[in-house]
Amino acid sequence: MNGLMQDHGLLISSVIRHAAANHGEREIVSREPSGRLHRTNYREVERRARQLASGLKQLGVRPGDRVATLAMNHFRHLECFYAVSGMGAVLHTVNPRLFPDQIAFIINHAESRILLLDAAFVPLIERLAADLPRVEKLIVLAEPQSLPDCAAFDVLAYEDLVAASPSDFEWPVFDEQAASSLCYTSGTTGGP
Repeated sequence: MNGLMQDHGLLISSVIRHAAANHGEREIVSREPSGRLHRTNYREVERRARQLASGLKQLGVRPGDRVATLAMNHFRHLECFYAVSGMGAVLHTVNPRLFPDQIAFIINHAESRILLLDAAFVPLIERLAADLPRVEKLIVLAEPQSLPDCAAFDVLAYEDLVAASPSDFEWPVFDEQAASSLCYTSGTTGGP
């Protein structure tokens, strides 16, 4: 006997679609790394997440690819959660409080190809460049005028990527058992 509750899988994209459709104007307030408060809503988060997913697809991100984040909790990071998992890739959150060698190990072990990060973490990642052979691109969660210098990686401003990408991205349908996110923990052992 099959259940009759719903005839589609529960995907991350269905969560943000529901929020945008039924609570679109509900305010979301976060603090940017600069300290400035930012206000948005679910409708805007979904639109920008579609744009980010479209931009990541144009950069070659495919279902199952790991896309890492090294960021604090703010509106752009929230958009990453929905965009990456919603497009079928795997969001790999990296704890910025870990030691540099642990961060490099985690990014390599997960085989993350793209790294979305706050500008404050670019110098750290640049120092680790030789230890991150799989990372192809850094997307700095900022406006273009806030991009720090980085000779070791191809760097792109998040706001440029979002602005250049269409918002009509169609969330794909895939098996709800597919991985959506990946988190490493150091638990009590100290090693991830």
